[in-house]
Amino acid sequence: MLLIGGVALIGIYVGMQTHRAIMSRTGLLVFEKARAEADVAKSKGLLLEPSQKVDVKLWSEKRIAAYEQSLLERFNAPLAVLRIAKVNLEVPVLEGTDDLTLNRGVGHIAGTGQPGEEGNIGIAGHRDGFFRVLKDIGPGDAIEVVTASRRDIYRVDQIILVYPNDVSVLQSRPGRWLTLVTCYPFYFVGSAPQRYIVQASLAGSEGSPNAGSRANEVATSKN
Repeated sequence: MLLIGGVALIGIYVGMQTHRAIMSRTGLLVFEKARAEADVAKSKGLLLEPSQKVDVKLWSEKRIAAYEQSLLERFNAPLAVLRIAKVNLEVPVLEGTDDLTLNRGVGHIAGTGQPGEEGNIGIAGHRDGFFRVLKDIGPGDAIEVVTASRRDIYRVDQIILVYPNDVSVLQSRPGRWLTLVTCYPFYFVGSAPQRYIVQASLAGSEGSPNAGSRANEVATSKN
């Protein structure tokens, strides 16, 4: 589980990037842009919320209870929605990786690329919650990241295991990339010793999240 004391991978990386991602002018500009996109989404009636009921059949009882409790809390508007059709996953991408945030959805890792922009987007989720389904995806599978202004379709390139202190998977790189992070093994009791990393590269884009036909073709072409 991505508990506060056990998220060494994320913790180390965030510590290295805090001055740039939070304190810098760049971080402030990104925040303002996210707010502006949220306003545009509202004006156009584009709600960045999942359209289907959360599927919890693979979740632990503890995580189900934590998710239900999180529904009582207020959160900022999500940055995006993450969709993986193969495993019936549709989940809001929220800012941050604290435990409450990861109970409600999946979290954007500070200092990594922003959804809808260039760079390597890092997204974390609980192995006994939203990201347990990652065990059932593989190379070639489609992953969608939908923001207020665009839909990006990624293809899984590889799945690797790393130790918590290996932050190389989150490093920035040219182009558009997506890195999903969760703890491993999925059913390990206690603090999991490794991290399960899904790395994907951009396969196609749509200018509007409502332009679904092409995205659906891309998402299903290799199923």
